[in-house]
Amino acid sequence: MSLSDLEIQDEYRSDSCDLIQDFYTPCLENSVVYKRAVGYFSSSSMAAAAKGLTALIRSGGRMQLIASPQLSPEDANAIAQGLKQREAAITDTLLRELESEFDQVVHDRLTCLAWLLAKGFLEIKLAVPKKIRDRGIYHEKVGIFSDSEGNFVTFMGSANESYSALIENFECIDVYCSWDMPFRRRALRKVENFQRLWDNRTENLDVLEFPEAVQQNLLRLCPREPPLIEPRVSEPSGGYSTSGLPLKGVPKIPSWLKLRPYQQQAIANWFANKGRGTLKMATGSGKTITALAITAELYRTSVEQDKPLQALLIVCPYRHLVTQWAEEARQFGLQPILAFETVKSWQGELQSQLLAVLSENQQFVTVITTNATLMRDSLQSQLQFFPKRSFIIGDEAHNLGATRLESSLPQEIKLRLALSATPERYFDERGTERLLEYFGSVLEPEFTLKDAIAAKALVPYLYYPVLVELTEPEIERYEELTSRIGRAIGIGGDADDNEILTALLMQRARIVGAAANKLNALRQIMSTRLQTSHTLFYCGDGSVEDQLTEESIRQLEAAMALLQDELGYRVKTYTAETSLEEREELRYQFMQGILQGLVAIRCLDEGVDIPAIQTAVILASSSNPRQFIQRRGRILRPSPGKERAELFDMIVIPPDLGRESWSIERNLLRKELKRFVEFADLAVNSGQARKVLLLLQERYQLLEL
Repeated sequence: MSLSDLEIQDEYRSDSCDLIQDFYTPCLENSVVYKRAVGYFSSSSMAAAAKGLTALIRSGGRMQLIASPQLSPEDANAIAQGLKQREAAITDTLLRELESEFDQVVHDRLTCLAWLLAKGFLEIKLAVPKKIRDRGIYHEKVGIFSDSEGNFVTFMGSANESYSALIENFECIDVYCSWDMPFRRRALRKVENFQRLWDNRTENLDVLEFPEAVQQNLLRLCPREPPLIEPRVSEPSGGYSTSGLPLKGVPKIPSWLKLRPYQQQAIANWFANKGRGTLKMATGSGKTITALAITAELYRTSVEQDKPLQALLIVCPYRHLVTQWAEEARQFGLQPILAFETVKSWQGELQSQLLAVLSENQQFVTVITTNATLMRDSLQSQLQFFPKRSFIIGDEAHNLGATRLESSLPQEIKLRLALSATPERYFDERGTERLLEYFGSVLEPEFTLKDAIAAKALVPYLYYPVLVELTEPEIERYEELTSRIGRAIGIGGDADDNEILTALLMQRARIVGAAANKLNALRQIMSTRLQTSHTLFYCGDGSVEDQLTEESIRQLEAAMALLQDELGYRVKTYTAETSLEEREELRYQFMQGILQGLVAIRCLDEGVDIPAIQTAVILASSSNPRQFIQRRGRILRPSPGKERAELFDMIVIPPDLGRESWSIERNLLRKELKRFVEFADLAVNSGQARKVLLLLQERYQLLEL
């Protein structure tokens, strides 16, 4: 979900709407950065600027805050005469303000600022007139929400945004969105003005760091637990009540969410299937949101039946997906335990919360874990304590059909949902059966790539097959392996039950994946695209599902050398060795255009959400159709300003090894070409793409594809 998906008005007045619920909270839930200028510094104006901040805390966003100290006439004169240092006078003024008594609602709003400050998510700066005698203050009231896709929303606050605004007597704000073209220039001007101020480039103002003594004073208000529930003002006196507030950590559909018709149908189908089923939805079509919406609806209906759902267990294949699920889950009111790193970091908290739920001192517990952690005793020992009314979601569930993983799934949890664009396991019919036996059958109707593009859940695309020939040394090795493959087929049938044949096919696939001429093709593609950005380069994974190969690493390094050193294209690598923190930074730089491209190996296939991708160049991929389908959906995710995507797909032309090998090549090529042809048929330029593939179809008499 991005800011541009929200229905934002151009004006909000507190006499006709709830500003926090209708504006601040939805925007903050979808923001990665919140920039705010509040005018003069006071406890009430700072608290007014903290409206809705619980949503930013839940989403893990950052905040930049600017205020102006209001010096007394005595202090201003003393500074002007050189009797008192400016910084000391400012510190004294701010400390007096924070050490005064204030109402409960002010206190609770300030705790949000203190929490963000303590966690390193809040920076505060002070705007001070250069001529102290002028006694003026920086009095602009502006706010800027920015999301991970480069959208931003600016607003101008009421003239007197302090205590009266805080208790919601009356407030009016004007709003400008970056995607609203008539007002984009005005929105950009607000962003530029704030940035100039933050960087201390505004005439007649000095922008100072927040004094350490004042920072420590504010930190004394930091609560032990993150403040996740917004205080609601009920009286002009400043008192408030928590009546009607949502229960802690309970799933609830966010006010901003508008489900697409196919998502609503998926929810209805899961309930009709008695709380079990597998959602086969195209990558990028919103499986995570659909699953969390099912959770919220399940909780609502279970409460109505006086048998409330009590626990949610989400299982993901990778660590980075745990953090992505956590971000989405918090927007649905959940407070997840992330069980995927060292046991000490989560097991005690999980035990405590499970006990609290079982003793009815807590309503709900959410756990998000990895496949690897699920198999370990540290989590298996806790599954027996999950309440009876629990729900399990398996993300990228095709992985869970593996024997060891399937045996680790909790049999006591009866409510089950599997998510995958490709639930069928490659060369593993029994694993697919195990998966569907546990979670339930694939729910109709399936939501295909064609459906997703038609529903505008994914963008249209241009497809460019790039035919690549092998070098002479590669052809020699390819011919040798092909001959051995022919003998293995004659001895033992197909690759499903012939380990020797499987190994030979993998060796030959590595030659294809790491073909040297792919770098020449890459050079030709990119030499005319050096001004473009948001490009993803997929290098080979060795055509092996569980391990990388030396060929993969060499191709990655060679691609980096070509793009970065030879062509001067701004790229960085994104691999399994890239830390979670660095991944987030790379995603941000990529989305902002600081980096023009990312060079990746496999780890971007499942679940990683970088909708800003506009172009992808696939140098190599495995023969597994699941990988191809996932990469395709990853590239086609919609993003502001992204009308369509481009995909360059390198396809190695099998060498002509004579009539003896022709039938073998034809049978092996059939599966590959079927996938390429399917992708070409759905492309905007399908005729052009099919014409390129026609060469291979004619050579191997596969025109029926």
